[in-house]
Amino acid sequence: MKNITADIITIGDEILIGQIVDSNSAYISRKLNYAGIRINKKYSIADSEDAIFDALNDNIGKSNVIIFTGGLGPTKDDITKITLTKYFNTQLVKSELVFNMLDKFFKSYGREFSEVNQGQAMVPEACTVLPNIRGTAPGMMFEQDGTYIFSLPGVPYEMEGLLDEEVIPRLQNKFQLPPVLHKTILTQGVPESMLMLKIQEWEDGLDKRVKLAYLPSPGMVRLRLTVTENFPGAEAYIEDRTQALIPLIGHRIYGYDTDTMENVIMRMLEDRKATISFAESCTGGYLAHKLTSLPGSSHVYNGSVVAYGYDAKSNLLEVSPELLNAEGAVSERVVIQMAEGVKKLLKADYSISTSGIAGPGGGTEEKPVGTVWIAVSGPNETVAKKFRFLGNRQRNIQMTFYAGFDMLRLMMNGETGKISSSPR
Repeated sequence: MKNITADIITIGDEILIGQIVDSNSAYISRKLNYAGIRINKKYSIADSEDAIFDALNDNIGKSNVIIFTGGLGPTKDDITKITLTKYFNTQLVKSELVFNMLDKFFKSYGREFSEVNQGQAMVPEACTVLPNIRGTAPGMMFEQDGTYIFSLPGVPYEMEGLLDEEVIPRLQNKFQLPPVLHKTILTQGVPESMLMLKIQEWEDGLDKRVKLAYLPSPGMVRLRLTVTENFPGAEAYIEDRTQALIPLIGHRIYGYDTDTMENVIMRMLEDRKATISFAESCTGGYLAHKLTSLPGSSHVYNGSVVAYGYDAKSNLLEVSPELLNAEGAVSERVVIQMAEGVKKLLKADYSISTSGIAGPGGGTEEKPVGTVWIAVSGPNETVAKKFRFLGNRQRNIQMTFYAGFDMLRLMMNGETGKISSSPR
């Protein structure tokens, strides 16, 4: 079966100068890969006619698919639509479908459907319009020399909807795409190199048609098994190999595939009809943010106290002032009192507390930047653990989130002993 290939090109000076981060190409790559389309290359270009022309000339006829994102807004600096109209030697015409959608869109928000926005209904006559129900800029599809060219909005929310609902279904209809099978195992608390040593014999025994990738990120490592050459019993084989990991690293596995740490914890709390609260110092509300980003979190989340200063810790969470002065906020007994204090205050079944030095300043020889104490308190016990993270401020906060939620996961699973700390 012939490989179907794609190029991903993001348009925007703001990307080239580092003003915004290109998240679109990562999303497109992931979705195309799962659909069985191989990525040839991805890159960013300037908001200029020459750059867009060069990209089209370089790739049409060489790749099966080209996907552009960006430059489709209503303002004068958005030139992608005009440039594509010129490249494909066509003209702009009014799309009644897009005009009616835009009219309804603006009326639903009580906004004026201005002349500038009406211009979004003008599209190249040679394109196939891809209706955008999430915004004002429609997507477009062209075909030339066996290559399908898609132009999508740069706004991630709009781009993702068009890719999922328009682009990929069209490609699935146009090409016989090879089946791709993925299984992702999500791990926490063990570095990539150590994880490799633990599963080396298992990895060496994998069928040669199965590829294993280690995908580390702050706080966790993904193990991704991929089958691109389908064979009889492939799904059963992948499931069997996944189960074979449990005796090797079982308590390090917190989820699979599209799971996130926060939705795993939320499901566990829901299953137990339990509630949680947070006492956060160094994380400044990040734990609460991660949980409340999930719909339905109000069923399990009672609230938080962000207690940065000593007075907040003692007045709100009943942490002993003498203890704070003697041992400092970043200490075992303080986080224990914080966790137990917020659990009592907010009448929760479980709680997590954090106190540390996220950086870049504030570290000492005894407690360098990245030193964090985390405590988890449940119905029957409280456990605390000291961590030494190595990273910048945001990375240390992310690592604290993963570590704290994983400690809670182990406690709810009855595996407190695997936290490697001093239960109380």
